[in-house]
Amino acid sequence: MYYFIVALQVIVGLSLLNVWLVQYNKPTKYRGGDAQNILEEFKVYGLPEWMCYVVGTLKVMLALLLIAGIWFPSLKQPVALALAALLAGSIIMHFKINDPLIKSFPAALFLVMCLLIAFLG
Repeated sequence: MYYFIVALQVIVGLSLLNVWLVQYNKPTKYRGGDAQNILEEFKVYGLPEWMCYVVGTLKVMLALLLIAGIWFPSLKQPVALALAALLAGSIIMHFKINDPLIKSFPAALFLVMCLLIAFLG
């Protein structure tokens, strides 16, 4: 079970870093509405621009802490639960604008992974 949880930590952590640091300005089929980048996506959700920077900073910091949790196990549960809360917010935003369910898939998948990390790790 240990290696399974470590794998989940690496997958979730690196995936979030990829979304927020590498794919930030690139379109994907999972962006809310017709947004082409993360800033546009937050506008589609009706959120202010500053919120994008706050959420992005939190997600990047938590992703790094989730990976650090491999060596510092006491970080795992609180960080995974904080990420789960942010990911639940992402899903809610997709529902708010009536996005097709597929657009919520990555957030839902990572939410489940974070809950597994929090409660099985």
